[in-house]
Amino acid sequence: MNKDLIQQCGDQLYHAMINKKPIRPLTESHPEMSIETAYHISLHMLERRLAAGERVIGKKIGLTSNAVQTMLGVDQPDYGYLTDSMAFSQGEEMPISDRLVQPRAEGEIAFILKKDLLGPGITNADVFAATECLIPCFEVVDSRVEDWQIRIQDTIADNASCGLFLLGDQAVSPHKVDLTTCGMVVEKNGSIISTGAGAAAWGSPVNCIAWLANKLGEFGIPLKAGEVILSGSLVPLEPVTAGDFMNVSINGIGNASVRFV
Repeated sequence: MNKDLIQQCGDQLYHAMINKKPIRPLTESHPEMSIETAYHISLHMLERRLAAGERVIGKKIGLTSNAVQTMLGVDQPDYGYLTDSMAFSQGEEMPISDRLVQPRAEGEIAFILKKDLLGPGITNADVFAATECLIPCFEVVDSRVEDWQIRIQDTIADNASCGLFLLGDQAVSPHKVDLTTCGMVVEKNGSIISTGAGAAAWGSPVNCIAWLANKLGEFGIPLKAGEVILSGSLVPLEPVTAGDFMNVSINGIGNASVRFV
């Protein structure tokens, strides 16, 4: 795909997000689209957001758990960019009705960095050394593609299906938690809907952060000090609508809760 077509696809996704009107999968009209091309489309979509006044505050890795990969029919992780307009804090209501098309929530562990990480060669030890703290969070993913009919290229082009995210108000040192065995419980409207453990995210969320640092390092892009890095879901995605209330509890880290409006 040439540069003009890449920009055209990025514009389609950007307008779908702004207008909350999903489009047909890009791979339907462009079956030849490669994963590399999809990332270029994602970057153009991000450029449109930055031009509108948003700023990058972090990054996310997605599609790390078998449950989510199976649900969406993909077979490898992806990554996207977080902007300040996506971020919410504990106690804030999340306006999914105004902002998102077809939202699904997932419980995650957020890493807040105190040092840059630039691959290649980043190890788990490097991740621990660069992490200021861990915070429980919800990521609410969204797809600008009709009915989530995505291939891996479609979700990559769509900024890894980024929607919104909420950080809890509890934080702990990464050295005080066993990130492989820590358990997660997700509740929706007072009922437990899913459970998981750190190992669900590619063996450990730390593995995910190291992968992301090394993957972005191929393009000279660092994970930066002060950034929020979402490490991937430990549980299946859950569709949400206005009025729903969710809580996530992670052993050794804490809780985060969110009401959707």
